[in-house]
Amino acid sequence: MLTFLDWAIILAYIVLTIVIGLSYRKKSSKSLSDYFLSGRQMPWIVAGLSMVATTFAADTPLAVTELVGKGGVSGNWLWWNFLIGGMLTTLFFAHLWNRAGVLTEVELLDVRYSGKVAKFLRGFKALYLGLFMNGLVIAWVNLALMSIIEVFFDIHGQMLMLIMISAMLIAVVYSTLSGLWGVAVTDVVQFLIAITGSIVLAVLVINSDKIGGIKGLEAKLPQGALSFFPHIGAHSAAGTLTISLGAFLAYGLFQWWASWYPGAEPGGGGYIAQRMMSTKNERHSVYATLLFQITHYALRPWPWILVGLAALVLYPGLDPTHFRFAYVYAMRDFLPTGWKGLLLVAFLAAYMSTISTQLNFGSSVLTNDFYLLIIKKKLSPRAQVNVARIITLVMMAVSLYFTTIINSISGVWSFVIECGAGLGLVLILRWYWWRVNAWSELTAMIVPFIVYAVGRFAWGLVFPQSYFLTIGVTTVVWLLVTFLTPPTDGKVLQNFYSRVRPGGWWKPVARDLGMEVHGPQWQLFVAWLSAIVMAYSTLFWIGALLLHQWHNLLIYSVTFVLGLSLFVKFFQVGYKA
Repeated sequence: MLTFLDWAIILAYIVLTIVIGLSYRKKSSKSLSDYFLSGRQMPWIVAGLSMVATTFAADTPLAVTELVGKGGVSGNWLWWNFLIGGMLTTLFFAHLWNRAGVLTEVELLDVRYSGKVAKFLRGFKALYLGLFMNGLVIAWVNLALMSIIEVFFDIHGQMLMLIMISAMLIAVVYSTLSGLWGVAVTDVVQFLIAITGSIVLAVLVINSDKIGGIKGLEAKLPQGALSFFPHIGAHSAAGTLTISLGAFLAYGLFQWWASWYPGAEPGGGGYIAQRMMSTKNERHSVYATLLFQITHYALRPWPWILVGLAALVLYPGLDPTHFRFAYVYAMRDFLPTGWKGLLLVAFLAAYMSTISTQLNFGSSVLTNDFYLLIIKKKLSPRAQVNVARIITLVMMAVSLYFTTIINSISGVWSFVIECGAGLGLVLILRWYWWRVNAWSELTAMIVPFIVYAVGRFAWGLVFPQSYFLTIGVTTVVWLLVTFLTPPTDGKVLQNFYSRVRPGGWWKPVARDLGMEVHGPQWQLFVAWLSAIVMAYSTLFWIGALLLHQWHNLLIYSVTFVLGLSLFVKFFQVGYKA
């Protein structure tokens, strides 16, 4: 199926990634800060595109294709709603993460909380995020790559697993050699390759004889498939995502702030926080995160959406539960020689950018917040980096084990979202309310698992009922625990406030320091809302342009200009105040 040219393109890409890894080896080997945070000297554009590349995994085009197959363009609201929380992170948390001066997200717990429970929480969360959750993320990305290889090459069994392990080893080699500098620079290259391949496939498929361009696509699709907004109600609308009022409220009003989800953590976290902390200063942190939100939600999805729409016409008899494979079928059926190799490289690049970042992030918390904190504290900076490299290999082995025991990507997604329901509010308020303590966060991490298990398996509840139950019970329990347990030590709170200077409910602490409570200013709330309008307008404007919905272009142009104008004005005022 692949020609010599295709294989040459794939080999050239593999060599390029290793060369980049080698070129950054010395720069990243001096200390853990250099290895995990690029010495805090990363430019905003590199950090922002690195975030985008990481969220562009091998499973992403397949997932979007499946959503389009089930609900047309509007099916993407199942993840588009996270933009609201993403902009919240950009405006209210990106600069705080940069100010915090910590090496990892988990180290923040030592700065913000006090007592033995804070030490326990730090070690526990390092294992929870770095090994368990990180292992699940890598496993579902592995599963997606294996699905692509299986369909495209008709390879199964041990050979399939061997190919996947080889791909993972390449990512391990350059990520362990180069640290975050090499990972981020490689991410930028990988993103450009991946998005180019996606655009080429979309153009070839839409302009094929079987589709006949946008007009032909529109004529062949069911009514409603091109609608940007879901249908809310009990009766389905042909070709459009139809959700109940409860599901709409869950997605639109709760999920973006209530649920912990990798890459969309309320208040920032994971590799997103890592990139924000690695930038040169607070401004770079904010700009990087803003670039990520707009590119991730508004610019990048449309090539995949177009292929998904075309797949509804090209593969009408495909089982809905396997519709994600329609994207791979389109690659197989429409790409000419050379372009097959490029798009496979695009998927490989998407896969490696995610794997390398997850390995680097996981290694950072396991090294800094578990091994050095609990097992062995005194090591030279270079020895610490070597420990981080060894831990990366351990994480690879754990992730491979997880890969062998999961069989559903969407099932893992659902599990992660529901078992993180209710935690998000604590992650937001720990920055803005002095009374939140280590017990609050520990409770909010554990309770959702218990409530989810009882609701799902004992009472037979399903989403969104199970989701609302988990959020409600978790919120009540962690608030009760907060007021029933002692507050964080006063000196710890004062040090945190002096270092980070958050706004909100910090008056008692600020008073003891003889300081005023700074921000967040009301202007930032306006900037946040206008940024949401600006990003969604960009998303819909591009869609209207591509789908020739000329009557909507003017509306989205006006809302974009309005959102942009308000954002620029109030963003500048809010950060000066």
